[in-house]
Amino acid sequence: MLPGFFRRPLCGARGRQLAHGDKMSGGYFESVISRLAESSFTVAELIGAAAHLQASGEADQAVLLYRMWIRCNPTEPLRYVAYFNLGSILSGRGDLEGAKVAYEQAIRANIDFYPAYINLGGTLERLGSASEAIRHWTTIVQRLGTITAPSVEHKITAYKQIARVLEANLKHDAAEATLRQGLTLDPDQADMAQHFLAARMVQCVWPVVEPWEGVSRTALMKGFSPLSLAAYTDDPLFQLACAAQYNRTIADPAPNSDYVWPQVKRKPSKRLRIGYLSSDLREHAIGFLMAELFELHDRGEVEVFAYYCGIPAGDGMKTRISNAVEHWVDITAMDDVTAAHRIAADNIDILVDVNGYTRDARTKILTHRPAPVIVNWLGFPGSMASPYHHYIIADEWIIPKDFEIYYSEKVMRLPCYQPNDRKRVIAPVRPTRQEAGLPDDAVVFCCFNGSQKITRFTFDRWARILEGVPNSVLWLLGAADTVQQRLAVQLAQRGIAPNRLVFAGKLANPYHLARYPLADLFLDTFPYGAHTTASDALWLGVPVLTFSGRGFASRVCGSLVRSAGLPELVCDSPEDYVRRAIELGNDPAALKRYREKLTANHNSCVLFDMAGHVRSLEGLYRQMWQDFQKGNLPRPDFANLEVYREIAIEEDHEAKEMLGIGDYNGFYQEKLAARHKFRPVPEDGRLWTARSIKTAEKKFARHAAPEPA
Repeated sequence: MLPGFFRRPLCGARGRQLAHGDKMSGGYFESVISRLAESSFTVAELIGAAAHLQASGEADQAVLLYRMWIRCNPTEPLRYVAYFNLGSILSGRGDLEGAKVAYEQAIRANIDFYPAYINLGGTLERLGSASEAIRHWTTIVQRLGTITAPSVEHKITAYKQIARVLEANLKHDAAEATLRQGLTLDPDQADMAQHFLAARMVQCVWPVVEPWEGVSRTALMKGFSPLSLAAYTDDPLFQLACAAQYNRTIADPAPNSDYVWPQVKRKPSKRLRIGYLSSDLREHAIGFLMAELFELHDRGEVEVFAYYCGIPAGDGMKTRISNAVEHWVDITAMDDVTAAHRIAADNIDILVDVNGYTRDARTKILTHRPAPVIVNWLGFPGSMASPYHHYIIADEWIIPKDFEIYYSEKVMRLPCYQPNDRKRVIAPVRPTRQEAGLPDDAVVFCCFNGSQKITRFTFDRWARILEGVPNSVLWLLGAADTVQQRLAVQLAQRGIAPNRLVFAGKLANPYHLARYPLADLFLDTFPYGAHTTASDALWLGVPVLTFSGRGFASRVCGSLVRSAGLPELVCDSPEDYVRRAIELGNDPAALKRYREKLTANHNSCVLFDMAGHVRSLEGLYRQMWQDFQKGNLPRPDFANLEVYREIAIEEDHEAKEMLGIGDYNGFYQEKLAARHKFRPVPEDGRLWTARSIKTAEKKFARHAAPEPA
C-alpha cells in the first residue's frame, strides 16, 4: 500500500511530477504517465500498459499506474476492472489487506461483478476469515438466479470455493452438499466430482458412487482422483489408467521449450546428488517414516538435497530432517519454473518424487525435467503413469514380476519398500485401558487407518469378526461425530451392539503411539491398507492381520508384516482373514506369542533394518544412474489406457470386489475383445498383445462362419 501518494488525484502536472520524480521508473513508465496526464486512457490501454510493466518485473509501477488511473477516472463505468486487476497484483505480491480493499472497491463499483466476490473470498480465507469468505461466495450463489453461461460458471466457481474451505475445515458433510449442487449445475466438472467422492469416502457414506437426476454414474466414476481410487477398488489397471488421465490434466511446458537439466553445466562429482521433493518432510506420516533414512545416508556416496514444498511448519520433525540433510531448500514460494531451475542448478542426478498425486504435490515442476532421472517412491501408492517418472521403488511382495504390467515405470525393488524410524518419540507413560475408554477384560481389535479407507466390504468383515469373538470390541481412530454415528448404525444393522465400537480421540503422535499396545490385534483395511499405521503397530508389539490384493496400496501392509517376521498373518483371501481373526480373537495365548516374537525381532527383522535399507536404496540409485549413463532409461507405454479406463468405469465396484475375479487379466482381455470386434483396438504391451488379438479374431471368425449345408 502507498497511501501517502493518494491524498488528491494524480492527474495533470501532479501526475507528470510524480512520474519524473520516481527514481525506479524507466522511460516506458514515464511515457505512460505522461499520456495519462494529458489525455484519456482507456481501460484496455491501462491493462496492456500494466501487463507490460509486470512482465518487465516492475510490479510496483503497475500498482502505481492502476491507482493513478483510478484517481484520474472517478466516474469511469469500467473502473471496477481496474480495482479487480489491482487486487490481483497485490494478492500475488502478498499484500492481502491491500488486495481486500481493492476487491471491495470493485464490488462497490459494480455489485454484479462476480469474479471480485470470488477473489475477495479467497483473500479473506488467506487472511484467516474462512466464514467471511464463505459469506461472499454464498452471495454469488444467491444473487445468480438467471441461468446464463457466465452465471453458471460463476456459481460453479463459488460452489468450488465454498466446498474447498469446508473440506479444509473438516466439514465434509457440508462440503458434500455444496459439491452436489455444483455437479447438478454441470455434471462434467471432474474436479468437483473428485472432491464429492472423497467427501463421501471420508464420511463412510455407502455406496460412494450414487447417481442422481442429471448426474450419471459414469460422470461420477470419471471424477475419481488416483489416490481416492486406490481406496475405492483393487483394480490396478483402472488405477494406472486413472493416473494417466489425471496426469494429462497437468499442462506440459510450451512445445518449443527444452528440458531444464541439460541447460545447466554439469559439475563433476564423485558422489551421486540425490534430491527428495516433498511437501511432507515434517510431522506427517512421510516425515515420520523418512527421518532416520536421511540420518543414515552415506555422505561418502551421496549428496542429499531436500526440496520442501509444504506448509510453513516449524515442528520438531521438520527441524530434525533439515538438520540431517546436507542441503535443505524451501521452494514453497517459488513458481514451478523457478523451482525446476533451482533443482537443475544444484546438478541433481536423481530426483525422488515423495508426493506423487497427493495434497500439496508440485508435479508440474517435474514436467520441466529438472533432473536426468526421476523416481516415484513412498508418497503415492501406485504408478504415476507420467512421461517423466522413470522408476518406481517397491519390493518383491508389493510388485511381483507378473504385476509389472500394471505400472508405467520400471520397477526397482528394496528388501522392504517402506523405511522406518527407530527413534520414534513415544510418550513415556502408557495410558490404561480405562483411560482410553476400553473394557479391561475384552479382546481389543484396532484399526487406526483413516475413515476414507473403510469400505462397506471391510466393515462387513469386521462385523463378522466381532460376531465370532463375543467378548471383543473394535477400536477405531476418531472421526467426525456424524461419521461415528453412521458407523454405529451400520454395525447395529448387522446385528452387533453399537457400543462395541470405541473411538480413539485425536492425540499428538507420541501419545497416540503410547496407546497402541492396549490393542490385541490390528485389523487391516482393504483395498487401501495400513502403511505407517502398520509399521507403528508392529514396532510397538501389536500383531497385524492383513490380506493382499493386486494393487499397490493393498499389498504394502502384507510386505510390512512379512518383513517383521510374521508371514503367517498375511492371509490368502478375505475369507481367510475373517477366519484367522476369529481364531486369534479366541486364542489369547497365540496373540501373546506374536507379541513376544515382534519384540524379539526388533533388532533383526528386515522391516527395522534401516542401515540395510539405506544401503539397498543407494544401490538402486547407482543402478538407475548407470542406466542413464548407458542411455537405457526406461520409456513408458501408455497405449490403450483410455480403453482400459472405459472398461473399468462400466463395472460396479461396490456390488462386488474385483479381487473376487479369479482371472483378472482374462476379464480385461474379454472386454477388450468385445470392443475389438466392432472397433479395432491397437496392440499394447500389457494384455492386448498381438497374440491376444490373433486369438480373439480367430474366435470371431469361427462364430461368423456359416453352418455347413
